[in-house]
Amino acid sequence: GAGPAGLACAFALARRGHEVVIHDARAAPGGLNEYGLAAYKMAGGFAQAEVAWLLAIGGIALRPNWRLEGAQQLAALRADFDAVYLAVGLARTHRLGIAGEGLGGVRDAVDFIAELRQAKDLSRLPIGRRVVVIGGGMTAVDAAVQSRLLGAEEVHIAYRRGPQEMPASPAEREWAQTRGVTIHFGLTPEEIVGSAGHVAAVRFARAGGGEQRLDADLVFKAIGQRLDEGPLQGSGLTLQGGRVLADDDGRTGVPRLFAGGDCRAGGRDLTVEAVADGQRAAAAIHAELTA
Repeated sequence: GAGPAGLACAFALARRGHEVVIHDARAAPGGLNEYGLAAYKMAGGFAQAEVAWLLAIGGIALRPNWRLEGAQQLAALRADFDAVYLAVGLARTHRLGIAGEGLGGVRDAVDFIAELRQAKDLSRLPIGRRVVVIGGGMTAVDAAVQSRLLGAEEVHIAYRRGPQEMPASPAEREWAQTRGVTIHFGLTPEEIVGSAGHVAAVRFARAGGGEQRLDADLVFKAIGQRLDEGPLQGSGLTLQGGRVLADDDGRTGVPRLFAGGDCRAGGRDLTVEAVADGQRAAAAIHAELTA
């Protein structure tokens, strides 16, 4: 993985004199810094400029468009390299599990943000007139604000709990509201209503009883991400709470296989913590290989 954890680990190992190869499923390195932050939050090219600076140390090779698809690949990496650091992030998105989720116009917010980050001309991206974002984190806010900036007439964020539980910070919420986004609390989605195969509205249950319907021609799901466990089946790794079990230095139960960043159990999904994970793992890997 070429996100913050993987890059930090590679950099720290290269500084210690190791030759490092980074494999990543995407065409460009950077992870969430490249694909996961709304376009309005990041100066153009910032993530790639940071990667270029990091790679300038030498000793680090990139292998893009390489996707981990099974335990055999992981075993092959372990056979070819002295140590492997697993920093694959949380690649899958949660499902709502309600009727109408497969209708046209229902999208994952993280895919939308990634598309925005790679678009050459944002003005040419299609956007709905009435947008509903389901979720309460920063990705929900990013999708909502970006929709308004692209010309959506109405944008609603629907969160199932109250303001105190909402993951997005008060500053993020205020940012959204001052840009024309309406935030609803205590709304749990029960059905995405369609017309001719396309979304027409979302029906919610209110926390205090009753229902509410929000008309929409575009719905973004922003209810969190999870580890893609499939490629890790049969690898010998232990999963805990849907993430890889490893100690603070990234050691798993498999010899010379380390893990860190968002995919490690106990992480808080913060870039600064992912970087720290990578740095600690690099120190542990170096100590083990030079003992």
